[in-house]
Amino acid sequence: MAVDDLSVQLTAPNGRLYTQPTGLYINGQWIKSDDGVTLASTDPATEKHIVSVQSGSKSDIDKAVAAARAALKAPAWKNFQSSDRGRLLYRLADLVDEHRETLATIETWDNGKPYTVSLHEDMAEVAGTLRYYAGFADKVFGQVMELSPDKFAYTVREPVGVCGQVIPGNTVVLKPAEQTPLSILYFANLLAYAGFPPGVVNVINGPGAEAGAALASHPDVDKIAFTGSTGTAREIMRTAAGTLKRLTLETGGKSPLIVFEDAELDGAVADPGAGGREQVREVSRVGDPFAEGTFQGPQVTRAQHERILRYIDVGVQEGATLEKGGGERVGERGFFVRPAVFTSVTPQMRIFQEEVFGPFVTIMPFRTEEEAVALANGTQYGLGSAVFTTNLTRAHRVARAIESGMVWINSSNDCDWRIPFGGVKQSGIGRELGEAGLEAYSNIKAIHVNMKSKL
Repeated sequence: MAVDDLSVQLTAPNGRLYTQPTGLYINGQWIKSDDGVTLASTDPATEKHIVSVQSGSKSDIDKAVAAARAALKAPAWKNFQSSDRGRLLYRLADLVDEHRETLATIETWDNGKPYTVSLHEDMAEVAGTLRYYAGFADKVFGQVMELSPDKFAYTVREPVGVCGQVIPGNTVVLKPAEQTPLSILYFANLLAYAGFPPGVVNVINGPGAEAGAALASHPDVDKIAFTGSTGTAREIMRTAAGTLKRLTLETGGKSPLIVFEDAELDGAVADPGAGGREQVREVSRVGDPFAEGTFQGPQVTRAQHERILRYIDVGVQEGATLEKGGGERVGERGFFVRPAVFTSVTPQMRIFQEEVFGPFVTIMPFRTEEEAVALANGTQYGLGSAVFTTNLTRAHRVARAIESGMVWINSSNDCDWRIPFGGVKQSGIGRELGEAGLEAYSNIKAIHVNMKSKL
């Protein structure tokens, strides 16, 4: 539970009053960082300071990993019945539902996502994902292989160990993005309310270059899950290589969307950015993330805001045509960007090849199916993609030809916790969600049994 000097009462822009934890959550307790360093959280819509939170040092990382390692071996978790673990997750999902308005408020205030999306989509996905995996908790099975009349073998699944993500069975040290740490700190209290034993989940704030690197290199961390840029993922792989950690990485993407001549255009225009990476809506719907009707709020940080503006300049300098949107300011303050639409784009241009991660679309014509597939596959990325056509034979054929971890047919961004999510090429390693998402969080142990008598 929150300690008085490690929490603060805040009133969000939508008027919601809540208690915001500001400490490090280690071994079931809120503590201050060893070196006293803090991280400032900023409202991207107003550029005003929200609150400062504790930033974990290397010694704090060591404490959190030690707590997770101890919890992994402690009877309170190791001997916890699988069905009881499922009940904990069901209880946690119920708590997410009960606190959904506060969690959505924090998320929108901290990162600029429209409140309607945070409340109606994100919170439903969080609770749904928890319930989905709660149902899996007592359905982890091994196999028995008959080898001969005198011998058989069987397999069991065992937890990987200390991980960087909340997954039933393993224990966790979780480091949120330093730009948006607030909602996961509030969520940590829900873990305590749900009844998770101390040390099973620990939350450490801190810059990725420091806290993230310390986790990736820590000898007692068995697995790292990372979502972010491809460049940072490469650094994590290099750092984790020293201890051969298991990795799941969800990294960059360009999200091609192919619209054939027979497509229902209303549906295609409604989904102009597969995978949610680069979407365009009416410019008038850019604004206050708490306002009704806002489709796009501000970018999460000044650095990301400036990055997108630089790519708009790059596109113009490369000779592409800026048809709509661009870098003009929306409002008097805040990290807002008008959606940019470029035409006259060639595959060699940076704006075609590189991930912008913002409201930024490049439009290119094609004449044949083969040309469309070649354009879709013409970057280093392969995360999400979409195909719009009423010819379902062609749709399935093109979906198979696209080098991507996910393909939507006549829709986009239809993510579901029951369906695996992840990329190929430079868009990541491994899968999250669905039954496939469990694979990276357990080891298969084979046990050979010799029954042949010595007589």
